[in-house]
Amino acid sequence: FSEKNMIWFSSQLKFNPTYKPAAERLFSALRKAKTDFRLLDGTRDIWLRDFMPVKTRTGTYVSFRYTPSYLADTPELRTDYRSDIAPAFSLSVTDSFVNLDGGNVVFSPSKEKAVVSDRIFLENPAFDKTALLKELEKALQAQVLVIPSLASDMTGHADGMVRFVNETTAIGNRVPAKNGLEQKIKAALRTYSIQVVDFPYFSSKNNSAVGCYLNFLETENYIFLPTFGVPMDQEAIETAGQLFQKAIVPVRVPEIAQDGGALNCISWER
Repeated sequence: FSEKNMIWFSSQLKFNPTYKPAAERLFSALRKAKTDFRLLDGTRDIWLRDFMPVKTRTGTYVSFRYTPSYLADTPELRTDYRSDIAPAFSLSVTDSFVNLDGGNVVFSPSKEKAVVSDRIFLENPAFDKTALLKELEKALQAQVLVIPSLASDMTGHADGMVRFVNETTAIGNRVPAKNGLEQKIKAALRTYSIQVVDFPYFSSKNNSAVGCYLNFLETENYIFLPTFGVPMDQEAIETAGQLFQKAIVPVRVPEIAQDGGALNCISWER
């Protein structure tokens, strides 16, 4: 395996009986696409995107403080990169005092822009908002674009609401106009000259990611698109094929998505 562009997942995916069927379909799809991946031991859950370091456009890594409020009552589920992973993981990392989940960072293709939701302010209440954003831009080496978060979403992560197609176009969840949040996201991104295109989506139970097709895993040549075994899957596959100049690989993962995240959430690229 080459370490460059390696995709990592938690080894819990392989051993947890709930996740194993979806994980096997994912690993099979990755092998067929000749996409290298490895499994990481020592994680307390499967959501690598949140606690692993964030890679910036210059190739440097930033480890943000990972103490999300939604895990305050279940500290046993919180993986601490510094103590749980770093000792056995050879990686040069810069530490940041900012409390930020990796799932709340969505880079543009150039990584010169980074979308975060306004949940960043709730997770860092002691800091002035302007100073916090300035520090975040310094750490991410990117212009930070703030969008509203869904109050009822436990995590408030941006990667469940928007993804980039190119530097001036993003996709957002297609929902009825009465919801209001997606319209606010579109308005927020328009202030940064970014157009948001509707992407197939359907609502499921609270804190489930079933129906969130835009939480895909993107590599240099592929979009590994989460599907859920429903008729809308085909529309999502076709829409992705029209938007992205990459091969679309559908992967059925409802067993994982039912717990709140999909393919972007469980993956991490080195």
